[in-house]
Amino acid sequence: MLCELEEPWTQFLEFAQQKCSSAEFQNWLAPIKLLSFDEKEVTLEVPNIFVREYFLDNFKEVLTNFIPSDSNGESSIQFVIAEPEKKKAPTPLPSTPTTAKQQTNPYLIALNQQYTFENYIEGPSNQFVKSAAFGVASRPGKSYNPLFIHGGVGLGKTHLLHGIGHFIKGHKKKCRVHCITTEAFINDLVDHLKNKSVDRMKRFYRNLDILLVDDIQFLQSRLNFEEEFCNTFEALINSNKQIVITSDKPPSQLKLSERMIARMEWGLVAHVGMPDLETRVAIIQHKARQKNLELSYDIAFYIAERIHNNVRQLEGAINRLSAFSRLMDAELNEDMVRSILSELFQPPSQKKLSVDSILKSVASVFEVRVSDLKGDSRLKEIALARQVAMYLSKEMISDSLMKLASSFGGKTHSTLLHAWKKISKELQSNEILQRQIEITKRNLEA
Repeated sequence: MLCELEEPWTQFLEFAQQKCSSAEFQNWLAPIKLLSFDEKEVTLEVPNIFVREYFLDNFKEVLTNFIPSDSNGESSIQFVIAEPEKKKAPTPLPSTPTTAKQQTNPYLIALNQQYTFENYIEGPSNQFVKSAAFGVASRPGKSYNPLFIHGGVGLGKTHLLHGIGHFIKGHKKKCRVHCITTEAFINDLVDHLKNKSVDRMKRFYRNLDILLVDDIQFLQSRLNFEEEFCNTFEALINSNKQIVITSDKPPSQLKLSERMIARMEWGLVAHVGMPDLETRVAIIQHKARQKNLELSYDIAFYIAERIHNNVRQLEGAINRLSAFSRLMDAELNEDMVRSILSELFQPPSQKKLSVDSILKSVASVFEVRVSDLKGDSRLKEIALARQVAMYLSKEMISDSLMKLASSFGGKTHSTLLHAWKKISKELQSNEILQRQIEITKRNLEA
C-alpha cells in the first residue's frame, strides 16, 4: 500500500530537487525517509531536528500540493527522529596508511593566491579597512577582535580576508588558520551531526588560532546553526584567538540574535566602500599588468568611467579584453574596448556630490544655517542636523574621513565616524529621522 501512496512524495522530491542545489538536496532532503503515507497523515523519519527545521522552514507552504492537509490547510506531518546507529568496530586493513588528503577538513578553503595585501589597491573608500586588516594580521588576537568587514558585492571583502590568511601563514607559521564560508560551516556541522561526531568538530574549531569566516549573512534565520557558531565564537574570543568576519551588511542590519550581534560588535566594524574613479583606474591598470595586457591610461580611464559598481566587474572586463587581444593578436583602442565591453558599461554616474551640497540640503530640511552645521553649537537640533550631514557625507562621498571631516569647520575624522555610527543606529528605530534623510537625499538627486 505504501508503494502506491508514496508517488506524491516522489513528486515532491522531484520538485524540491529543482528548487535547491545538489549539495543542499543531498544534505537536507535525501536523508529523510518516508515511513507511512495515508489519506490523513504522513510520517517522516529525519536524522535530527536540524533537518526537520530546514524542511519546514523551506517547504511548508508548498507541501499541501503533494501531501494531505488538516482542516486548517496545514500539512499533516509527523516526524520521527532516527535512532543513532550502533557502529561496528572497523576491521583494520593491513598496510593502508591514512593519507594526508583523508585527514584534511573538506571545507577548508584554499586561499586565493591573488588575494594578498600586495595585490590590494588602496583608495579613500578602503584605506581604513585595509589598515585594520593588516593590523589584525600583524598582531592576531591583540589588535581588533573580532574584525567585522562589511560592504557591497565585489568590493574586496574576500580579498582582505584571504590577505590576512596569507600574511599570517607567511609570518606566523605555527598559527592554525582556518578560512571558511558560512555555508561551508553549516554543511560541516550537518555532516558531523549525521556522523554523530559534533564533539570532534567542536574540538577542531576551538583549537584554532585564527578563524576567517566569509559571508556571515547566510547564517540569518538559522537559529540552531547560529547558536553553535556563537558558542564557537565565544570560545575563541575568550581564549584571545583572532576572528575575522565578512558580510554584505553591518551587524546591526543582520537578522541575527541580539547575542550574536553584540558579539560581532565587540571589536572593530569596518566598511568597504565603492572605489572612486582614480582607484578604479589603478585597479584596472594593476589587473591588466597581471594579465600581461598593454592598456594605456586613457583606455583605463575610459573603462573606469563606465564600470563603477564593483571591482569584480572591472576584473571581468580585463579578462574579456585580455582574451580578445590574445586571440585576435590585436592592439586595443577605444573603439575596440567600446565594442567588447558594451554589455558591461553602466549609465554614467550621477553628478559628483560635494559636502557643500549636502550641507545646503540638510540645512534646508532641518531648518538651520549652513554656518551652524560648520560651527560648534551644541543645541540639540543643530547637533542632530550636523550629525546627519556627517552621516550622509560618509555614505555618499568616497573621500577619506579626514578630508570629509575638515569640511565641517576642521572637525576630526573620529568626530565624523562617531556621528555616522550614532545616526546609523538611530535610523533603525526613528521613523521621523528616516523621512528627513529620505527628503534630503531626494533634494540632492533633483
